[in-house]
Amino acid sequence: MPSVREIYKFDELTWPEVNEAVALGKIPIIPTGSVEQHGHHLPLSVDHLCANAVATEAARLRPALSLVLPPVSYGYVHHVMDFPGSLNIHFEHFIQYVLDICKSLAYHGFKKMVIVNGHGSNHPLCELIARRVVVETDAVCAFCSWWQMLRVNPDFEAKWRESVFPGGCAHACELETSMLLYLAPELVRMDKIKSELSKTNQLGSKFTWTDLFAGGPMGLVEWTSQYSDSGVIGEAEKATAEKGKLCLDEASRNLAAFIAEFHARPIRPRTAHQAEAPTMPLSYPTD
Repeated sequence: MPSVREIYKFDELTWPEVNEAVALGKIPIIPTGSVEQHGHHLPLSVDHLCANAVATEAARLRPALSLVLPPVSYGYVHHVMDFPGSLNIHFEHFIQYVLDICKSLAYHGFKKMVIVNGHGSNHPLCELIARRVVVETDAVCAFCSWWQMLRVNPDFEAKWRESVFPGGCAHACELETSMLLYLAPELVRMDKIKSELSKTNQLGSKFTWTDLFAGGPMGLVEWTSQYSDSGVIGEAEKATAEKGKLCLDEASRNLAAFIAEFHARPIRPRTAHQAEAPTMPLSYPTD
């Protein structure tokens, strides 16, 4: 059997080995995603498949420093419910569920953890979860959506992106279709790949426009069916398996590099600046 230092999948450990992983300072990685529509050509599993792939490969690259958890496969997709197959988890339930996982890790002694998200509407929820881990436990929690790891190196996008900006990459698009063509080509309905740009972007507004990597200064999240007929938002026809491999490798390498940096970073002590010690506790829930 491999040593605890070599094991990078959390649920392959025994409970005594969890104690060893804590002593090594390993960082748990929690992938989150969703089960939702991705047009006519991609399966419902895209978001959790991609997040899990990036998180797992990053952990494999840094086994002595990290452990990937089984993915949280369901997410907040209320605005997508006009498309069959989308399974919505209420945002409060999602927050509490993932927070419970993080608090369990903190209780067992893990002092650093990372959430790697794969679904856009989970992103602000993951930020709130990470913030709550910090203020409600003695651990720290970093978070990202996996595609953000493609922008660590400014020159990387020019190596793969051919779709229009903004809007060519958004949902079931050039990027997500490329990832699935590489990760699970047998799940892609090749004869049904068709591009569609968001109707919101086509308005030409300088305030409300969107892309996977950026957005206009005014936020507006409508029902998906209001701005896409097929469920696709982007230029899926420009996807290739080669782009998928390139992006998976880049995202996982950058995540692994962050894990190494995060592992070495000290957790600084808090400093209370009240002239007199507060006489009441902060009213944050603890269970």
